[in-house]
Formats: sequence, C-alpha cells, structure tokens
Amino acid sequence: MYSESDLAGAVEAGVLTPEAAEAFRNHIAASRSAPAVDEEHFRLLTGFNDIFVAIAAALILVAVGWIGFYIGATVTGLEHDEGPRSVGTAAACGSFAVAITSWLLAEYFTAKRRMALPSILLLLGFAGGIFTGLAAVFGANAPWLAEQLGIAFNDELGLKRLAGASVIAVGVLTAAATWIHWRRFMVPITVAVGAVALVSVVIGAIVAFVPGSDSALNWMLLAAGVLVFGFAMRWDMSDLERRSRRSDVAFWLHLAAAPLIAHPVFNLLGVFDGDISVMMALVVLALYIGFAAVALAVDRRALLVSSLIYVLGAMYALFEKTGAVELAAALTALVIGSALLTLSAFWQPMRRGVVGVLGGLGDHLPPTQQPALA
Repeated sequence: MYSESDLAGAVEAGVLTPEAAEAFRNHIAASRSAPAVDEEHFRLLTGFNDIFVAIAAALILVAVGWIGFYIGATVTGLEHDEGPRSVGTAAACGSFAVAITSWLLAEYFTAKRRMALPSILLLLGFAGGIFTGLAAVFGANAPWLAEQLGIAFNDELGLKRLAGASVIAVGVLTAAATWIHWRRFMVPITVAVGAVALVSVVIGAIVAFVPGSDSALNWMLLAAGVLVFGFAMRWDMSDLERRSRRSDVAFWLHLAAAPLIAHPVFNLLGVFDGDISVMMALVVLALYIGFAAVALAVDRRALLVSSLIYVLGAMYALFEKTGAVELAAALTALVIGSALLTLSAFWQPMRRGVVGVLGGLGDHLPPTQQPALA
C-alpha cells in the first residue's frame, strides 16, 4: 500500500513525473467515485511485515523494561527496602531503558525503513518511557523535595502543589523529548503526543495551583480540545489536497482533539448522571448531527467516532422509552449502523452541500472534487 506522501516523494525523486502522478490520482478517484482527500488516508501498515516487526519490537521493549526494573531493584536493594525511593528508582531504570531502546530501534525501522506501525509503536514506547521514568524519579524523591521545601506531611495544600509542580515538570520534559524525536524521525503521531502532553501540563498546573478549579475540569478539557482541533486545522489547511506528511500529522491531531471535545460536552449535558430522558436523548442526537456537519466540512471522521458511544446510549434510551425494551439494543445498532453506512455512501454529495453553504470559508477546506489533470 502506498500513501500520498510516498507518491509525492516519488515525484520529488524523479521516479514519476507530476503528470503521471496526477493521472494516477485521477484514475483512483474515478475508480472509487470519490476524491482522494475523502478517503482520509493515513499510513498504518506498509505490509504484513509491519505487524511482524511491531510484535517483535513490543516483546523486546517489554523484556528491556523488565530487565531494567530488575537491575534497578537489585542496585537499590528493593527486596529489603520497599520504600518510595527504591521503587521509584527501579521503575525509572525500566522506563528509561524502554525509551533508549525505542530510540535505537527507531534509528533503523523508522529512519531507514520508514515502517509505519513499528514507528508509531516505537514513538509511543519512547514518549511513554520518558514520561513514566520522569514520573518515577519525581515520585522517588517526593519526600526529599517536600523536606527541602519545608512542606509538612499533613500539609494537604502544599503536597498538592508539589504534585502539580511535578506534573508540570514531567509534562514539559516529555513534550521536549517528543519534539526532539519529531526533529529526528518525523513520525506524524509525534505532534499529537506532544500536544496531549502540553494539555496535561496546563490542566495539571491549573488544578494544582488554582483552588476549586477542578470543578471546571470539563470546561478546561473542552477548551483544550478546541485548541487542538484548531491546531489540527492549521496542519490540514497547509495541505488541502492531502498529499504530504502534514496531512498525516493533522489526522492524529484530529484523533486527539475529538475525545477532548466530545467527552466534556456530553458530560456537561449530564449524560453520565443516570437515566437519559427523551429530551436529553434528542439533544444528544441533535448534537451528533452537528458533529456530523463539522466532520463533513473538514472531511475528518474522528469527531463522529469519538461521540458514537454517546449517541448509541441516547438511541438506546429512546427505544426503551417507547417500550421496545427487549429489542432496544438491536434496533439501536440497526439504526445507527444504517445511518453511518448511508453517511459513508453519500459522503461526497453531502459534503458538497455542507461546504457549499460556507461560502468563502470553503476555499480553506479540502476540495470536494478531485482536481482534473491539466
């Protein structure tokens, strides 16, 4: 399977002429009755060898983490002293071993082989290893830090602020590490991982240092989701025809933004408070239709997928209220499944209709027609 970025790379290398590449795109668009952008391509597998290498890499990372933890536990004497410093040091050794191994493996499988799935796995292993390793270091030294700062064991506010400062430090350092990884390997998901790390830092800092701010957590998550969505649109708008790596970066950012938007919205509506009333179910369905309009406009389906569980619950409640208790689940699956298939089948004409009403704004969105070969 070849992605748009591979095709663009072939043109840049002189393997294909721009005309031949455009003719190929037009041929695929005609055979699928859809513009290339509507397919929302992203690279996950270049072949079954990706799965083979990913499984092998996962086994190696688990083994290295285990061995690193064992070495750290032996050095610190964990079996005789199970205090936070010994446990944290052992965990940090295992985590940093995973991060270092992930980087070394990426030098071959990402930098040279450009394998999609292993590159994603190794990026997550690197970022996760850095995050958990730093968290373990701060956790191991928390009593010492509290003592140095004069924070008593029963000082709840002081301990909360110390934890918040630790979260900020871990998040900033993890984001910096993912940026370095991005500069070296350019794995598209890296930008989304860094964005999520920064969101965690900001929200963690606010909760830790602003009293009572935890009551506004949903609003903060929603604001973060909107910002990440805007960041994703910036990447999307720089490659409207989705022919480069920038489109893949936007895909992962949309995937990160979608739950940050959907979950707080439905939580604020009280969907999780108990039984869903008929009115609430109708509101959820109307909101899902709004999400569908946004998805059609930007030609991204992540928001629909992230909010799907909520609309399933709303539809199930509607069928239960109408008395179809025994068939509520089956009818819900039938209706929602049919709606999603219809949306997929008529995505192009529906998208043309949505973009058409946006006027000049549509010029900044992916094209609704495959550009013709000149």
